[in-house]
Amino acid sequence: MVVVDTCGWIEWLTEGELASEFQPWLIKPESLLVPSSVQFELYKWVKRERGEPLALEVVGWTEQARVLPLDTNIALLAADMALQHRLSFADAIIYASACRHNAKLVTLDDHFEGLPGVIYFDKRN
Repeated sequence: MVVVDTCGWIEWLTEGELASEFQPWLIKPESLLVPSSVQFELYKWVKRERGEPLALEVVGWTEQARVLPLDTNIALLAADMALQHRLSFADAIIYASACRHNAKLVTLDDHFEGLPGVIYFDKRN
């Protein structure tokens, strides 16, 4: 199981230079977990940049995978991880969701670089 964070989705959707790194996970919804906070971030970004029809379509794609709602267990784990790893609210929720479900987190976000269970692609190179 894998969680692709928001920046990975955006990289793939915009056909960025590292889009091919995320494609293997995003085209296999049966092994993909999507925290509801990723849905929030994706919808907000796509609606702002490309409009509501595409934003709704993207959310529909995420619903082909297993959507992970924010519950008390993830919220408390996220708070602990935010304190331990100096993560923002959204990053902590995404990381805690992956950890809670024993999934890898695949990302371009350097806030996750070096954390256990993270597959990090460095876009700076």
